[in-house]
Amino acid sequence: MTGREILLNSINHKGNDGNITPYVLGFDCPVLEKKVNEHYGVNWHSKICRFIDYPLFVSMAPEEPIPGKKYYKKDIFGSVIRTDKRPWHLEKPALSKPSFQGYDFPSINDFIEPLEKTDLKKHAKKQNEQNQNLFRIINVSRGIYDLTWRIRGFEETMCDIATEEEFYGELVERITDLFVGMAEYLADVEADAFFFADDWGYQQGIIIGPEKWRRFIKPAWKRVYDKCHAQGKYVISHCCGSIYDIIPDAIEIGLDMFESVQPEAYGMNPFKLKEEFGDKMGFWGTLGSQSVIPFWKPSEIKEHIYKLKKAMNANGGYILAPAKSFQPETPLENAVAVIDAVTEMN
Repeated sequence: MTGREILLNSINHKGNDGNITPYVLGFDCPVLEKKVNEHYGVNWHSKICRFIDYPLFVSMAPEEPIPGKKYYKKDIFGSVIRTDKRPWHLEKPALSKPSFQGYDFPSINDFIEPLEKTDLKKHAKKQNEQNQNLFRIINVSRGIYDLTWRIRGFEETMCDIATEEEFYGELVERITDLFVGMAEYLADVEADAFFFADDWGYQQGIIIGPEKWRRFIKPAWKRVYDKCHAQGKYVISHCCGSIYDIIPDAIEIGLDMFESVQPEAYGMNPFKLKEEFGDKMGFWGTLGSQSVIPFWKPSEIKEHIYKLKKAMNANGGYILAPAKSFQPETPLENAVAVIDAVTEMN
């Protein structure tokens, strides 16, 4: 079977012969990655199977360097970010007040025209031709909720949600229009799924609370998911932290697979999630980056991975992966244990 066939079976909750489990690995630390390559004597990529390809990447907050200010960039909305922090740091939001007066909000053409100049679709088509056996994902970076606070500032956004509901609702709607427009623009790109990222959660639950999320964010993403599904593409979304309280809502609006699944967060025990929601939503991740990978013994990590494979991959709906790419604090022997386990399990 090809990687694409295996992924399609999984996302459709059919499972695969021999309980083949798709997986994804990545590094967020070049130093650790170099050590892993030295350990194997070859690039670690040569050790693993590929199931997924990303023929196209689009940012919904494209940035340009600020002349004379190293590490500083300004995005399309006018917000200034600093990139030498980990992760990036918002230095100055575009809107200092909850008002659009005097502010030129970008249009979808402001996003599309630069993409047309780069022949993005032409490159995606060529890459698709070279990777026809892989599950193809269009990666659209930044999310609707995330962009609201990138435009307004985090604390300001929390205040807007509480005291400036009309403004915040309009901000969400304007951003959603951009996402819908981008999905329409990418409709003719051959792919199996869209991948979005919107960090609704923190360790204990939904940042703005389930009720506010349902009021502002849920209907916004439904518009986008509906547009994707109308193209015959699946919807996968990343979210940090705990989204346990809104998983039924996410299923209702059409989220096919949830990526990250940090097991340390409230309600995010992967085994319980599988029991409760596994026939309605797929899970991508589940291998703890705050617990298992940095702190467990290599033998314990391998044993845990086999437990995840057996329980989570039953009837498909699963991609095994670290909840986060390998972090700088990951011991070399633990990274090797993960790679060895996932390559041996199939």
